[in-house]
Formats: sequence, C-alpha cells, structure tokens
Amino acid sequence: MSAIGKIGFLGGGNMAKALAKGFLAAGLAKPNTLIASVHPADKLSLQSFQSLGVETVVNNAPVVQQSDVVFVSVKPQVVPSVLSEIQPLSSGKLFLSVAMGITLSSIESSLSPQARVIRVMPNLPAVVCSGCSVFVRGSKATDADAEITQKLLQSVGTCEPVDESQLDVVTALSGSGPAYVFVMIEALADGAVHMGMPRDLAYRLASQTVLGAGHMVRDSGMHPGQLKDGVTSPAGSTAAALRQLELSGFRAAVSGAVKQATLRCRQISGKTT
Repeated sequence: MSAIGKIGFLGGGNMAKALAKGFLAAGLAKPNTLIASVHPADKLSLQSFQSLGVETVVNNAPVVQQSDVVFVSVKPQVVPSVLSEIQPLSSGKLFLSVAMGITLSSIESSLSPQARVIRVMPNLPAVVCSGCSVFVRGSKATDADAEITQKLLQSVGTCEPVDESQLDVVTALSGSGPAYVFVMIEALADGAVHMGMPRDLAYRLASQTVLGAGHMVRDSGMHPGQLKDGVTSPAGSTAAALRQLELSGFRAAVSGAVKQATLRCRQISGKTT
C-alpha cells in the first residue's frame, strides 16, 4: 500500500472538517500530519480544526508546501484564484478536488504539468466514518495515486471509481442524499409524535430504522422491492402505510429531487445537457 504522507486542506469548510475528523477517527492520520488553510473570518471552522489539534494557517501556500496530498475544498467560485495562487508550488503534489462542477481538465490546466489530480465526491457522513465517496482519475494520476485516494476515502466509508460524466448524478444522489434522508427521519418521527410517542424516542427509532434498512439493501444483495414485500403483510399496517405513500407521490417526489439536483449541478458546471 502506498504511503500517504502529510495531508493538507485548502479551505476549512464542512467537507474538509468532516474528512479531517474521519481520517483521525479511523486512525489513518494524526493531528500533526494534517494542516488546513482557513479564512480568518471563519471563526467556527478555525475553532473546529484547532479543537482537533490540527495546524491551521490563513494562507494557502504553507498547506501546499508542507503536504504530499492536498484536498481542494474551497467553494467552487474561488477555485480558479486559489489554484492560480498555488500553481508555482504544485509540482509533484497529488491534488484531490472536492469542488463541485470544476472539471479535471480545468484543474489540471491551472496547476503545474507535474501535478497529479483526482476529483473526489465524498459526502457528509464521512464525519462518522459512514461516507459514500467516488473518484475520477486525472490524466497524470498514477495507480499509486488511485490507491491512496481509495485508502483515504475507504477509511471514512465506501469508495468507488466512476466516469467524470457521472459526477453530477453522484452529487445529486449521495452528495445531497443525506439531506433527503434527514427530512425523512424528521417526518417519520413527526408522525410518531403525532400518534403519542415522545420525540427523543421517535428520533432514535427512526434513525436506527433507516440505518438498518440501508444495511439490508447494501449487504443482502436483494432488490429493495423484495425486502419491502418481506415487511408487507396482506391488509396489514405496512400495506396501508405504503398505499398512503403512493397516494402522496412519495416515489415521484424522491426521484424528482434527484433529477432536480442533477440539473442544478449541470447548470452550475455550465452544462446544458
């Protein structure tokens, strides 16, 4: 397995914090092997990284200089200026970009010809080592680079290679997906509270139910429809509940959410199809 070395974060936003916490929790990194650049006005992120014992700086150059692997985790609109700033320092480094809508070719053209680039798309549950990530290799990325990327992202969940053309859909499904599930958990709990259950118990049961159902789909190899049928007795309570979901357009609403998120991702990245 390839050695990872020191890991740097350009930007201290939510995803950078989630990955840093995940790497530390998984034992893949120690605080002294991480460094992050954080905007001085972002007091919350600064405090979050410092509470982990991670070195923080206000400039991007030290992050690139001191790191072997650099996560580009700033907002997409500032990626061009950040890459222009660190371009002279980028030779020989591996850059993992989590910036939505910024293509491999765009990143590669903004860095040294000797820099290697991989686009990665993790999601927020990486903070509890239950992330769902994908990656796309750039033109100069090596097998060893892909191995490092998988090692990092698998330490905080699952990780799969995909084609770059799939990243907008990935963003809409697994990137935005936790928000959809949070709303579902909230709705499940609201229904239980309406019927007399204490709210704290409702949240615990709803969240564990979603977690368990997800594990069953992932690990059983069975079609979700088969698993659903296994819970549904003729004329039973589950059948009545599922009919209400169908009448309320549940499937169409969730599927439509993924479609709208995908279209928005394409719009942001300047695509029309």
